Order: sequence, then structure tokens, then C-alpha cells
Amino acid sequence: MTLIFILLGCLIAFVSSAWVIPGIIQTASRIGLFDKPEKRKLHTDCIPRLGGFSFLPLFLLSVFFTITLNYIYSLMYIQEDKLLLFFADAGLIVCGLILLYLVGIKDDLVGVRYLHKFIVQFVVASLIPLSGLWINNLYGLLGIHCLSPIVGIPLTVLLVIFIINAVNLIDGIDGLASGLCIIGLAVMGGIFIMKKELFLALSAFVMGSILIPFFYYNVFGKAGKGTKIFMGDTGSLTLGYFLAFFALHASFDGDKSILNDDIIMIAFAPLLIPMLDVCRVMFVRFRNGKHLFTADNNHIHHKFLQQGFSHRQTLVFLLAMSALLCVINLFMASRVNVNILVVIDGLVWVGLRCVGCYMNPNKTIIRKMFYEGE
Repeated sequence: MTLIFILLGCLIAFVSSAWVIPGIIQTASRIGLFDKPEKRKLHTDCIPRLGGFSFLPLFLLSVFFTITLNYIYSLMYIQEDKLLLFFADAGLIVCGLILLYLVGIKDDLVGVRYLHKFIVQFVVASLIPLSGLWINNLYGLLGIHCLSPIVGIPLTVLLVIFIINAVNLIDGIDGLASGLCIIGLAVMGGIFIMKKELFLALSAFVMGSILIPFFYYNVFGKAGKGTKIFMGDTGSLTLGYFLAFFALHASFDGDKSILNDDIIMIAFAPLLIPMLDVCRVMFVRFRNGKHLFTADNNHIHHKFLQQGFSHRQTLVFLLAMSALLCVINLFMASRVNVNILVVIDGLVWVGLRCVGCYMNPNKTIIRKMFYEGE
């Protein structure tokens, strides 16, 4: 019955997304709400950027409709107090999603200053530890195990803000952000099924199902035929918040998972590419004396495009690399020390960066990676 429960939610999410997204494209085209080409942007056509408008409403529709049907018709036995506890725990997270959703809408329509977006991100990030979820154990990472709330709560807030912005910044070519998020949500859903956190598993798989039709229109849609769409900040901000919450809940809820303590590396594996890329970009900006939040074309997908890779080749390579990192962490987490696994992940990522840099014989790979910004 558990499988039926989750498949029903995924079916509702997929069908509703496939129905809503074409309507958003038509509406945006009719009233002229486009993402217009600019110097920094890679597209040359006016394309609607309102795809993210559908993510949160369809998520709430699919999850709550499925839970209600389950509760009424008893597809899966649930104690009433557990159901109420789930809604109580999820309440603050939903509030954070709504705040990010509203800021994203304003940013996609008229623009929002970065400082204002950061303030909202700080508020919504603070809601996660306020709900009782904060980093209480690093499981031996850097030799650290248990953390006090004085350290763990601020670290949680900073990490959530970091992940939200990492997902937002990786949304630079068609399908990259949504593809990485689909992989991440599939991993999170699998973790929650193994931990018997069925509501969270449903939530992860539902959001992944919503993204599949969007991925199709984003990657294979044609601007000239009015079938292409971007997610915009509305989508990327809420997706980053989803992934941050899921990764934290999978890793730091205090339960002893059947996946052992090294679950922290499994949960964060899908986020490694955007997180490491942001770290590198920030280092390059700092090294070149630029403002850390100045927009440029120095992200990993830009580097691949500059070396002659096509958009589709870059997308496939980065998604394959993300999947490879997930597989590596899944099979190595219980076999090697968590610190060794971090080093392995770093070496794999450096190898990925080398592929995008080795074509230039005039510069050393290390110098091009870390010292030459845009």
C-alpha cells in the first residue's frame, strides 16, 4: 500500500504539471512576460520565465490531496497523532516556502534587490531550526561529532542560505537546475523510504514528478513555437529550500538510520556540484578583487560552453557527473571514513573541472580553475 500511496501522489503531480505548464507559457506569451536576452544571458529569444510559479501550488495540491485521500480511504494506516505531528512540523517549512515564493514572483516580474532577497532568505532559513531541525552532529567530518545548539543553529541557517543560492546560481543553462534537482529529490525520496519517513518520501517524489514536465519544456521546447519556458527565481529559490530541508532532515534528525551515520554524505551528494561551484566562483572573485556577489560568466556551465561544449553536451555531462557522485557516496559511505570520502568527492569534482579546462594548452589547469576569472 505504501507504493500505491507514493505512486498516486506522483501521478497527480505529473499530470497536473503537464497540464499547467503549457497554460503558463501561453499566458506569459499573451501578456508579454518574458526573460529578454541580455549580454550575460545565453539565450537569444524572449522566453517566459514563470515556470517556477507552478512548483509550490502543485506541490501543495498533490501532497495534501494524496494525504487526504489516504486518511479518508485508509490506503495506508496512519495514527491520527502522527498525522497531526507531521502537519505541525511541516507548518513552519511551508511558511518559509510561501515567503520565498512571493519574493521569487516579485523578482521574476519587476526585480528585487539582492539585500532584500538575502533578508528573506535569512528569515526562512531561521524557520528550520525554529521547527526543531538543526545540525547536531557532523558524524566525524573534520573530526567533529556532536554540536551544541550555539554552534549548530547558526551553522544550519548559513548552510540553508548557501544551498538556496547555490541552486539559484546553477540555473544557467536549459535543464541544469531542474535536472540536478530531480536527481537530488530522487535520492532524498529513497533515503526517506528506507527510514520509513513516508510523508517526506511522498513530498520528495511529488516535487520530482512536477519537475519532469517542466524539464521537457525547458530543454526541448522551442521559443519560436511558444513551447519553451524558464523556471525563474520563483522556482530556483523554492527548490533550493526544499533540497536544503530534505538534506538536513535526512542527515540531522537524530535518528539512527539503517544507512548508518555516513548518511550525511549520501544526502548532500546531489548538492555537491552547485555547492562546490559556488565556492570556486566566490574564491575566484575574491582572488581578483571583485565583489563576491557580482554577476559574471564564471560558473562551471559557462566554462564548458567557453571551451566548445554545446548546451546539450554540458547538460548531459554535468547531470551524469552528479549521478556518479551520488553513486560513489552511496557505495562508499559505509566503507571509508567520511573525511576520505570528502577528499574523493573533491578529486572527482576537480577531474570534472579539468575536462572543461584541458583544451587550453597555454594555461595550467590549476591556474585556469582558481585564478582566472571572467
